Amino acid sequence: MEALKNISDFFQSEILGMSWLNRLIGSALSAIGLDINGKLGGSVHFFIYDMIKILILLCVLIFVISYIQSYFPPQRTKKILGHFNGITANIIAALLGTVTPFCSCSSIPLFMGFTSAGLPLGTTFSFLISSPMVDLGSLMLLMSIFGWKVAVIYVIVGLVIAVAGGTLIEKLHLEDQL
Repeated sequence: MEALKNISDFFQSEILGMSWLNRLIGSALSAIGLDINGKLGGSVHFFIYDMIKILILLCVLIFVISYIQSYFPPQRTKKILGHFNGITANIIAALLGTVTPFCSCSSIPLFMGFTSAGLPLGTTFSFLISSPMVDLGSLMLLMSIFGWKVAVIYVIVGLVIAVAGGTLIEKLHLEDQL
């Protein structure tokens, strides 16, 4: 069990938190004579470290999201969601919303496509709520900043909100308002 905790701590600190990068930049700035504990040195260190960290995270996330997107095109999502009804459909839609790498700018056209394809409004809203809110990008950033516990709680709360929102909209029978 201790070994598992050590692996988790290493992954959190060195991989997601990029402590290695922090040390590397600190050493490089100290080598050129900049005091990283002072205001100027600390500011330069912070700027360079965060810029490189965000660039690395974005590159990795874009690669992973593009890879996942090749397996979940909108047509496949429509086909999967069409097989379920009720709260099960809302749960599946919310889960699909988390693994499909769509931001709100592409989730809305998908939502319109789902509704025009005849999927229930509650199901499509569960997808629409979870897709931009609970995605891999936010999960990776939350894990790197706050740790895996906060990230898991965020995902669970986001899924509950998506399912509850879709179920509420389905119970209100708002199809004629669309």
